[in-house]
Amino acid sequence: MPAAPSRTPKLGAQASKRNFLASGVGIALFSSAVFGTSGSFAKALLETGWSPGAAVTARLTGAALILAVPAVFALRGRWHQLRTNWVTILLFGLIGVAACQLFYFNAVARLSVGVALLLEYLAPVIIVLWLWAASRKRPRILTFGGTLLSLAGLVLVLDLTGAVKIDVVGVLWGVAAAVCLAIYFFITAKENDSLPPIVLASGGLLVGAAVMWLSAATGLLPMTFSTADTLLGPWVTPWWISLAGLIILATVLAYVSGIMAARALGSKVASFVSLTEVLFAVIWAWLLLGELPSAIQLLGGALIVGGVILVRLDELRAPVAGPAAGAMAAPKAVSPLEHANDVEPVP
Repeated sequence: MPAAPSRTPKLGAQASKRNFLASGVGIALFSSAVFGTSGSFAKALLETGWSPGAAVTARLTGAALILAVPAVFALRGRWHQLRTNWVTILLFGLIGVAACQLFYFNAVARLSVGVALLLEYLAPVIIVLWLWAASRKRPRILTFGGTLLSLAGLVLVLDLTGAVKIDVVGVLWGVAAAVCLAIYFFITAKENDSLPPIVLASGGLLVGAAVMWLSAATGLLPMTFSTADTLLGPWVTPWWISLAGLIILATVLAYVSGIMAARALGSKVASFVSLTEVLFAVIWAWLLLGELPSAIQLLGGALIVGGVILVRLDELRAPVAGPAAGAMAAPKAVSPLEHANDVEPVP
């Protein structure tokens, strides 16, 4: 009697797929992919007359309302955590959400999506330079090399000798977003695991939305909306399609999957995988907007990401000094990049 055909290869492939997703890598890549759509959806709205402030406000308001439901469930019986962590939520909403995204969207309005995001990803380099200037202590060789590599990449991304001149104001907006990201890392360098990540994400979005609406009400922030159709790739779509993509895909699903990835991989490892967001953002901008940075800018982008990877690797391999025999262990000062967060303020 002939033997039944083996199903081992098929089962093995299915198991490998499950293991890949279960490891968190697949979830982290999905999070980067959907986060990478934010610039494309936002630019589609901006090109029909939306102001950056209006796009950010609509995004934050919609996402805050959706994420409020799981946040309330996470806080059942633990409402005191809001009182304990209100400063963290407030600062995350002001800097990591409202300011960071508003500056990024202003950059997107003047630059290509890829270039704007690469400028924001200079935040780790800004942290290194600031700590170097403040302590007058030269960084370790890997951090130093990564910083120089990223700065060289920045020169190529700006393509100062190219035929198309870069928008200086757009560059300043992108650098401002990077500064906000760096400030957020400084604020959250002290580890605090008492607040559920979904609550921090929802609370930060709610604070950010409130700040944006208040700024609009006082006349500080121009708010211009439009109901004109948007263009996504070859498709002409109603405005609400781009807005729904910005809220549901690029914010709600992105934050939730990012939190899941950080819990599965650890926040530091997940932060490495999140660097693929730049690649996804460039691909989405190419497919949906017809934007593609020049070859020299793509090379510069690779150098920036490579430099950031070196900086983060150096933080992971930094030696931890143990206390002398018989001495009490002193609290270790945590670098802003040594402690990654379950909720990163990505655009």
